[in-house]
Amino acid sequence: MRGLFITLEGVDGAGKSSHTEWLADYFRSLGHTVLLTREPGGTPVGERLREIVLHEPMHAETEALIMFAARREHLAQVILPALARGEVVISDRFTDASFAYQCGGRGLPEARLEILERWVHETTQPDLTLLFDVPDEVARARLAAARSPDRFERESQDFFERVRAAYLRRAARHPERIRVIDGSRSLAEVRAAVATMVETLG
Repeated sequence: MRGLFITLEGVDGAGKSSHTEWLADYFRSLGHTVLLTREPGGTPVGERLREIVLHEPMHAETEALIMFAARREHLAQVILPALARGEVVISDRFTDASFAYQCGGRGLPEARLEILERWVHETTQPDLTLLFDVPDEVARARLAAARSPDRFERESQDFFERVRAAYLRRAARHPERIRVIDGSRSLAEVRAAVATMVETLG
């Protein structure tokens, strides 16, 4: 029996990472084996590519290609084998992030990433994507507390506004999969919303 594939998305500072372990514990309490992972990363190759893409200046197309190269390895080595074992895979970011950051933020044509998406994982999409959405001022305030911001976290307000808008457009196109959560609410309120959205999958 194939497992469940759940992804968490949102602009930097949306607070999605605060709920990852809690979500994993929720599924464990139902008796599932849970695999937590992240993008870019999730494999030795992916983690090395993560360090490059987060800290080295590069062309926007190079950035997109690195993201999908890491994703292909992630799928082959981690995600697909875990799903084949019937596990619940929870990933901090997946392809929606590429459309938000590289298309929305950097301005790359969506058609180019659609080609990469079909090439890298045409038959695999998340069963559920939780999109944590917060106003720009909330995200920026949270990022200000980051001790060592990466190349993305140092981007301008306009960049993050474009990323957020791209995420919301993507959610509007795929309402059957992407559920938007108001990440500016209290921790308890956000977790209650998450529980409501995932309880039918358990």
